[in-house]
Amino acid sequence: MCLINFQIQDHPTYKLIIAANRDEFYERPTAPAQYWDNEPDILAGRDLVQMGTWLGITKQGKIAALTNFRDPDQMAAGKHSRGEIVKNYLSGNNGPEEFLRALKMKKDQYVGFNVIVGNPNQMFYYNNIQDVISEIIPGTHGLSNHFLNTPWPKVTKGKRMLIDYLMENEELETDALFDIISDAEEAKEENLPKTGVSLDLERNLSPLFIKTPEYGTRSSTVLLIDRDNHVTFVERLYETGEFTKENRFLFQIE
Repeated sequence: MCLINFQIQDHPTYKLIIAANRDEFYERPTAPAQYWDNEPDILAGRDLVQMGTWLGITKQGKIAALTNFRDPDQMAAGKHSRGEIVKNYLSGNNGPEEFLRALKMKKDQYVGFNVIVGNPNQMFYYNNIQDVISEIIPGTHGLSNHFLNTPWPKVTKGKRMLIDYLMENEELETDALFDIISDAEEAKEENLPKTGVSLDLERNLSPLFIKTPEYGTRSSTVLLIDRDNHVTFVERLYETGEFTKENRFLFQIE
């Protein structure tokens, strides 16, 4: 994941609202969202190289999502795949705080990451740069490739658009949420963050929806959980920036 805009416990109809984009190299093999054959309680897409995932939910309501921390100086050689963090939370028996405390003890096994774990009622945030576990307060939040709510243009724009839509609608349309995270407008140069990559790449990575010749938004996910624990999970898939397929799942948390 490279962008997760979400709202928790701040809407009259929904406990949790997530609208997120996964950005990746186009050539990296990936499975679409589905219930996993070897872990049938998990609903998520899957990276077919390391067999982890970036965002998922279980039938029991465990939720996790992850983004990479952008730092060109970090070396991945010898490190574990960050996608296993989401997989391990979804497949394990630990609650969110217990899971993050254990993850904290082995944080150096991974290059920089952000992770959100929890359930529709309570979510926690951790990254292995600041190394602090915190409960996420009710409200609207954004996470890209820096810390939670770092005001990068795509984060602030996505949060503003999400807040505007949610304030005006008690019943949500997934199409409207996908419209928000499909915004491909690049940020102005003076607003670009400085993360150690070239100016051209910084500009290319600045939209909510990314499209470059070799890298970009591979999938978008909208996850809604209402006050009665009904789940709507919708994934849209893209090839080189063009929509190809939508997968939709509806269930009630057990």
